[in-house]
Amino acid sequence: MEVIVRKDTKSAVRLTAQLMGDALRENPKMVFGLATGRTMEAVYAELARMCKEEALDFSLASSFNLDEYIGMAPENENSYRYYMNHHLFDHINIDKRNTNLPYGLAEDVEAEGERYEAAIEAAGGIDLQLLGIGCDGHIGFNEPLSSFSSRTRAKALTPETYAQNSPLFQRPEDMPLRAFTMGVGTVLDARRIVMLVTGAEKAAIVAKAIEGPLTSMVTGSAIQLHPNVVVILDEEAAANLTMRKYYDWVFMHEPEWESYRNL
Repeated sequence: MEVIVRKDTKSAVRLTAQLMGDALRENPKMVFGLATGRTMEAVYAELARMCKEEALDFSLASSFNLDEYIGMAPENENSYRYYMNHHLFDHINIDKRNTNLPYGLAEDVEAEGERYEAAIEAAGGIDLQLLGIGCDGHIGFNEPLSSFSSRTRAKALTPETYAQNSPLFQRPEDMPLRAFTMGVGTVLDARRIVMLVTGAEKAAIVAKAIEGPLTSMVTGSAIQLHPNVVVILDEEAAANLTMRKYYDWVFMHEPEWESYRNL
């Protein structure tokens, strides 16, 4: 695992977008795994800028999102399909037919999870998975105690997740209590993971995910099992790390990071 701490949120976002952009330039047929949430909005804005101003080409790329609310139509402004269109897909030259999310209105939720897993496999698997982390350590909607071998499925949300996300709804009581989510095992199948975490409110949990014990109580700690992970933090999110000096040393001296140090 590589842990990179940037001076502020803006630089952390810029580095995240640059890594994704460089991966796309290297492989124009990239299969991205994408996340939602407030942290990612700035990343998608930067990718859209790169597409417009730097000719970053998404025309052959495809994507699979981590999750979607159950019972919510794609055109609902609180759905993650709406979020992705609004923040990214409407602003880049990606073919929306190649952008995938679980279908929130699926009648058979078990079959929908299986369909989504099959679609990922048919696409050749996810090349680069973008992740955030919840305040309780969840990735996607893999709430505490989710199995590290879990696959895409319906998941009941915790009261904490409901409290964190429901204010984003015009009527908080309209937030669904269940969601589809890629499983932890699905996430770990990605060839590369980039996790972005910013803000002081995430400092304690991200330190547990990076440096704490491997535990299903913090599903984000599963990234410790992956051989190719980069975690990008701002100074506030990095406040509780014990190995900070080592992380900074690696970033400043390893050749692979030379071109990114001034972002």
